[in-house]
Amino acid sequence: MRIATSVVAALVVGLAGTTAAQVKPEKLIEYRQDAMGVIGFNFSQMGAQVKGDIPYNKDVFAQRAATVEFASKLPMEGFVPGTEKGHDTKAKAEVWAKIDDFKAKMEKMQTEAAKLAAIAKTGTQDEIKKQFGATAGACKACHDDYRAK
Repeated sequence: MRIATSVVAALVVGLAGTTAAQVKPEKLIEYRQDAMGVIGFNFSQMGAQVKGDIPYNKDVFAQRAATVEFASKLPMEGFVPGTEKGHDTKAKAEVWAKIDDFKAKMEKMQTEAAKLAAIAKTGTQDEIKKQFGATAGACKACHDDYRAK
């Protein structure tokens, strides 16, 4: 878990004090991919707990949910004009063609991730499972429309 948090912290520090216009497009693509990787790793570990593939640990789950909440705010900075092509991006062209819808879906995911982080601290396992599903659904909605397979 400390590794994921360190990676996210490095990402934030790496772009602190800069604007997207000052960063090469391939670095912004890497940035958003790294942020999504942190989200994906932590989310898959929570999913394994929810499914019973690994033992449920409320403290670990809450820590992973907090990391996802934090990291969910990072990728948008990497979705700027000039980053729609190259560097093995999986983002579909529709991201830029429908940027308002894309942003709305990202915000929905952030909202659901924040709810998950809050419920993970004090909720029952059933409440946590339900919110995990809502958060997963928000992620999937964006992936379905805007991520190439």
